[in-house]
Amino acid sequence: MPIDDVGARAARIVQNVEAVISGKRDAVTAALTVILAEGHLLIEDVPGVGKTMLAKALAKSLDCTVSRIQFTPDLLPSDVTGVSVFDQSTRRFEFKPGPVFANLVIGDEINRASPKTQSALLECMEERQVTADGTTYRLGRPFTVVATQNPVEMEGTYPLPEAQRDRFMARISMGYPAAGDEVAMLSMRETSSPLDHIEGVVALEELGDMIVAVQHVFASPPVKEYAVALARATRDDRQLRLGASPRATLQLIRAAKAHAAMHGRDFVLPDDVDALAVPVLGHRLVPTSRALGAHDHDSGPLIEAIVRRVVADTPVPVGSARRE
Repeated sequence: MPIDDVGARAARIVQNVEAVISGKRDAVTAALTVILAEGHLLIEDVPGVGKTMLAKALAKSLDCTVSRIQFTPDLLPSDVTGVSVFDQSTRRFEFKPGPVFANLVIGDEINRASPKTQSALLECMEERQVTADGTTYRLGRPFTVVATQNPVEMEGTYPLPEAQRDRFMARISMGYPAAGDEVAMLSMRETSSPLDHIEGVVALEELGDMIVAVQHVFASPPVKEYAVALARATRDDRQLRLGASPRATLQLIRAAKAHAAMHGRDFVLPDDVDALAVPVLGHRLVPTSRALGAHDHDSGPLIEAIVRRVVADTPVPVGSARRE
């Protein structure tokens, strides 16, 4: 698929989702970027700001198989991955696939489930497979988990461990809508939900072609070195006790390729890396207790401030970003 077609189709998807989620173009674009990069997305924010609505609108805009898992404290790992059931007629156990066997899996309020159930997603997200009773079942492609979670300060939540947060390519927040957008929402939803009126605008085959085109976007050695320099800077930062992993560097480049393709380019610029540094790196970093105590909360989230400072302090590479 030509790179111009990727940008045109991506713009069509964004426009379709914005018919449901207005005034949140950055969040919609970031979510689509993760899907095209074959990553997994974590949407974290307070209840009622449209996290699940965004996930559902994306799912309806893409003509692919979709499943939804409502995470609760009593949810079992087999409720996610599937279970083997004894068939009386054949006298054998038969595997019944769980909701994770879909192209797009919506995990609603993932941090309300127990750590054991949360960990059931680890193999699925990283290896794209499920192992049950000694048998491995491959998941279809594309495969993306779009999970929502409430802040850990909310009641009834289990914080995601660092290992599981690292499986998500990016984390975004919705934020409260602007006053005008909230008034428009009240009028739009007086009689029905806008989700009932949107249809798929990109078929599964087209989505697969878009993903392949993104994979072939060129990232020059200087751009890759820049991504590595950003990750290494977080590992050496005095305000952080846990920096970005090598997986973070890999996913930063993959996301940057998708960002470039959505803007009609077949090569990655340092600007693409900078635009995604906060959503891709932020949720993987753990600040020190001293940094948390000294942070002025009125100035914004600490992790976001640290990532932006690291980006500002890291020299931008000199060299052509284009394919030679």
